[in-house]
Amino acid sequence: MPNDQRVPEPDASAGPVRALRADAQRNRTRILEAAEAVFAAKGPSASTEEIAQKAGVGIGTVFRHFPTKESLLKAIMHAVAVRLAEETRALAAQGDPATALFTFFTRTVEQAAEQKTVVDLLAQAGIPVTVAKPVLALREAVEVLVGRAQQAGAVRSDVRAPEVMALLIGLCQASLHIRWEPELRARTLAVVFAGLRPATAPG
Repeated sequence: MPNDQRVPEPDASAGPVRALRADAQRNRTRILEAAEAVFAAKGPSASTEEIAQKAGVGIGTVFRHFPTKESLLKAIMHAVAVRLAEETRALAAQGDPATALFTFFTRTVEQAAEQKTVVDLLAQAGIPVTVAKPVLALREAVEVLVGRAQQAGAVRSDVRAPEVMALLIGLCQASLHIRWEPELRARTLAVVFAGLRPATAPG
């Protein structure tokens, strides 16, 4: 009976199981990073094989994590939205209230080409972008940025987060499709920022 009560197998396998899960998570992260870079560079023509090669994994590993290209694109959009929300929250918590909103705006427009490539791919595939939680977190962080900028006197009191998001989306679209040079982008942002600032705004 004592021998029957000894069950060493679960304890013996606990380490390998945890290691396998950690290894699988690392593979998933590598695949997402590689896919984001490949899709940004090649757009719809990118193949799953190219992503696997860049990630340093087999094609079977890619399909185990993401059975279709559409599921991979959804995961990328989710990761992008989460990352942007985290960056925005950090700016809201630690940035200079008078400049944090404009820093966020500028950074996002500069990164628009890569991010919009993924959005275009999703739209072409007819897939709804279901990233509600990180998008909500992003909107909430933008509201904080706007409120802090207004308290610092850097943004007009009648400006609200929806207007800021509408301007941001429009400029991101333009930055991608018009292929702005850095100087033109900077001048355009300056015009938009002048409209957001009150006449007596600092800086």
